[in-house]
Amino acid sequence: MTEIEEFTCLPKTLSLEDKQRLQEQDSRLVTDFKASLLEKDARKHWDLFYKRNETRFFKDRHWTTREFTELLNNQSTTKRVLFEIGCGVGNFIFPLVEEKLDFYIIACDLSSKAIEIVRRNELYNEEYMRAFQVDITTEDILNRVDANSVDIATLIFVLSAIHPDKFVTTLKVIHKVLKPGGILLFRDYGLYDMAQLRFKAGHKISNNFYMRQDGTRSYYFSVEFFSNLCLKAGFEVISNSYVHRKTVNKKENIDVPRIFIQAKIKKPS
Repeated sequence: MTEIEEFTCLPKTLSLEDKQRLQEQDSRLVTDFKASLLEKDARKHWDLFYKRNETRFFKDRHWTTREFTELLNNQSTTKRVLFEIGCGVGNFIFPLVEEKLDFYIIACDLSSKAIEIVRRNELYNEEYMRAFQVDITTEDILNRVDANSVDIATLIFVLSAIHPDKFVTTLKVIHKVLKPGGILLFRDYGLYDMAQLRFKAGHKISNNFYMRQDGTRSYYFSVEFFSNLCLKAGFEVISNSYVHRKTVNKKENIDVPRIFIQAKIKKPS
């Protein structure tokens, strides 16, 4: 199986069939009542997700040090603080622990079930990490993480699960905990990703925002939209591009195209 990634400033070019799918999605939207319930019950849906899937759904992210060299390039003489926001069951942090990178790791998630699974992992050690449940869209995080204390924060497939009305608020909270000059590493679903185009009528909540069958939600970002969010939150955008990823297995006749966006943004010094 071969995985190919191409970085570009351009989104997917829509075919006529793609355009028809997007039009069909608009024919029946999620009702306002249902949308408000999804927002109210967001934590419950993620708790159920992790109760059902535990560690079986997401793969460990061994690609992060390749894509984000900031994780490796330590210019500091002291242990750096890494804050993973939306840690799930630890698919990002535990590969870093295995690589013996010199971080003190803070990890949080909306789901208390996910945090329970993280703490059960044999690599979890409170000498160099702590994990806790919190809603990152609120300033409750400032009761758990000091302002101006984090060197690197990560948002890996997390912001998409949050209501778009809370995007800027969430980024502003992250801005507060980062040190001046601190970096936020970002990767999430890109505009017109295969998963977005596959949604049927009755699953679209609002522009580029959808409900999955299990009640969790997903937003699909354009690079322009994400850059604007970052600027509104007070960040400087270092890089921001689409990632066109293709998983190819000729033997099994698999050719799966995906679109993500990947960005590095900085709190001004």
